[in-house]
Amino acid sequence: MGDHKEQQPVRVGAAVRRRRRALELTLAAVAERSGLSVPFLSQVENDKARPSRTSLEKVADALRTTAVELLAAADPAASVDVVRAETFPEGDFDPRTRSLVRGHHQLHASEFTGDHDAGREFQHRNDELMYVADGAVEIEAEGRAYRLGRGDTLYLTGGVRHRWRATVPDTRVIVVAVAEHIEAVQDRAR
Repeated sequence: MGDHKEQQPVRVGAAVRRRRRALELTLAAVAERSGLSVPFLSQVENDKARPSRTSLEKVADALRTTAVELLAAADPAASVDVVRAETFPEGDFDPRTRSLVRGHHQLHASEFTGDHDAGREFQHRNDELMYVADGAVEIEAEGRAYRLGRGDTLYLTGGVRHRWRATVPDTRVIVVAVAEHIEAVQDRAR
């Protein structure tokens, strides 16, 4: 029932626009490289036209990427998407990371199961929330250690350096953040 994302059309326009702007290209430059018209490319970027596979490949070539990459970065047309739980063989406790939000959105969420490289330090541009779904973690942020158990959360503002480690086997941590491609952080130096 509401779980038919694969059947929904994707909105590739925003992905095309992001890629074009990242390369600092004009629509005219992409039109020249792809052999497609500026009005058509404008309609594609504004999701008013859906490019054929051939046209999408021409656009991708002009943007020095692939059609598959553009489709992976596309926004789903539906505003609802279900990401099903993964099942693993019994006794398999390898550390895992799983994205909880598909596509290129303003919100990013991941589930970390088991332990990971506790020495790795993170610093994200935007704000982040860590929620311990199962087990326990120790988080070091701004020179302080925080111990969190099941149901606890820790909020970090953008720019805070931190590292964390699981202190109990089978720990599961959910990390929710404003996506890195979004300028959500204001200048905190003021």
